[in-house]
Amino acid sequence: MAKETILLIEDDPDIVELLQYRLEREGYPVITARDGERGVQTAKQRKPGVILLDLMLPGVDGLEVCRRLKQDETTRDIPILMVTAKGEESDIVTGLELGADDYIAKPFSPREVIARVRAVLRRGTQRENGKRTRIELGDVVLDKERHEVSVAGSVVPFTLAEFRLLWTLAAQPGRVYTRDDLVDRITGGDAVIIDRNVDVHVSSIRKKLGSDVNLIGTVRGVGYKCLD
Repeated sequence: MAKETILLIEDDPDIVELLQYRLEREGYPVITARDGERGVQTAKQRKPGVILLDLMLPGVDGLEVCRRLKQDETTRDIPILMVTAKGEESDIVTGLELGADDYIAKPFSPREVIARVRAVLRRGTQRENGKRTRIELGDVVLDKERHEVSVAGSVVPFTLAEFRLLWTLAAQPGRVYTRDDLVDRITGGDAVIIDRNVDVHVSSIRKKLGSDVNLIGTVRGVGYKCLD
């Protein structure tokens, strides 16, 4: 089966050469763009399966590229993996809030990049066209119609905010969500008052998950994700 095309938006020729070689060796067709403006144009024209996006680009930077792609109907559903130098924590948070799916910190290994690409493509194939009403992750089962969470066969009581938060994370394992993004998800636009302290909700959920406590991972300085 043919694999999805990868768009690599990166200005460092050594990184481009390395990643293109390793990805193509794994069977992924790779197209490249050396600056942000060309990256946006290429994404719109070629509609790749995944975009690897460097944040430090000449001209239009990576965050602006991400913003443009996520605002465009033709490209907003393309998964974006940001490639960023360590220490750019604020940029990581901003990128995730703009809709990026995950980030890879430099220096990285090509094996890590390939693993992340596979993971985001796997999540993409798991997305459903209709409404999803049930999620199973090992011993943890979420039933949206019943508003129930079962752990090892036993129903565990969850508050509305806790259920929404866990559902958001479990629906896309591996995707990193910022705290602000999770607040938006758990309030759901309702007029009811819900505790906005995400860390408190996560702590409570972990206790209720028992032996599956590690299902929710902490991404330091950014937020949380459900582990693959």
